[in-house]
Amino acid sequence: MPRPIEALVHADALAHNLGTARRHAPDAKVWAVVKANAYGHGIERAYPGLQAADGFALLDLAEAERVRALGWRGPILLLEGCFEARDLELCSRLNLWHVVHHEAQIDWLATHKTTWPHHVYLKMNSGMNRLGFTPSAFRNAWQRLSGLTQVDEITLMTHLSDADADPASKRGIAHQIETFEAATHDLAGERSLSNSAATLRYAPDRAGVRGDWVRPGIMLYGSSPDFPQHSIAQWDLQPTMTLRSRLIGTQQLQAGDSVGYGSSFTADQPMRIGIVACGYADGYPRHAGTGTPVLVNGVRTRTVGRVSMDMLAVDLTPVREAALGSEVTLWGRGPHGAQLPIDEVAQAAGTIGYELMCAVAPRVPIHAA
Repeated sequence: MPRPIEALVHADALAHNLGTARRHAPDAKVWAVVKANAYGHGIERAYPGLQAADGFALLDLAEAERVRALGWRGPILLLEGCFEARDLELCSRLNLWHVVHHEAQIDWLATHKTTWPHHVYLKMNSGMNRLGFTPSAFRNAWQRLSGLTQVDEITLMTHLSDADADPASKRGIAHQIETFEAATHDLAGERSLSNSAATLRYAPDRAGVRGDWVRPGIMLYGSSPDFPQHSIAQWDLQPTMTLRSRLIGTQQLQAGDSVGYGSSFTADQPMRIGIVACGYADGYPRHAGTGTPVLVNGVRTRTVGRVSMDMLAVDLTPVREAALGSEVTLWGRGPHGAQLPIDEVAQAAGTIGYELMCAVAPRVPIHAA
């Protein structure tokens, strides 16, 4: 039989989370962000749960081709735009919308020969300081694009760096919203500002933040963008990926016995542990130390010792009936209705849910649930 580790993708949860995004952004259209191969879920597996979106936003042309191959005829947005002039040929052929964040991209458009004018998203750097035109340069970029026959519609966009910030901190979205509104108040075009955190936290009550299009990403995949301030249950989100395996061995420890490489865990009393077919070569974080939550037969327990390449150990004290072959949920949906949010595992490992779901290794079979 194959090694007993697999990941499951839950289309029903994806559809539910998309519905949550819509409820938080009334009257706005929704981009389903499927970059990074749908955050590790696989575009083809995620598509059935997300096809009620108004459009798909992603990074590269190969991903855009995959979405079109699935039969999608609606909008597709390249979030980083074109990387060289010849990319515009495929944008024309596939009818792709694309972000413009640099003068060179306007230059490429100006010399591009196309039958159908393009829909572009003009990006402002309102404080994130990654991509986009500064507020002082934004109007000139808009005017240049407006004068091109190669351009049809221009949507105005920015990206909010601190929408997930603790309300008690001095960070937040106010300074970026003010910058964006001051620079665009009299410019024609739809607006797009909100990522997952802004969609959940600000879009319901602030039309200026909601804009015409929201761009939820991580929330669609069952991770809270501002964990631990809010859990997925508090945001009415559901886990969309389950990583599960089984016990392939058990050991009885005595007080003083250690576990795994480096003997980083030592038992202080007799206890039974289980060995799970999952390790860092499967994408489970090596830096997840003793105490990282895990489910065995749907019962919450903890990891013990150091994660190795192909195995990790779990405390079977709360699961006395556990035996060879018992199901182990590393994150996601467990048996008997149990759930282990990926955010809790990520927090214990000192990272974020985004990284865990994107890091599932190629050797792990992934199936639609």
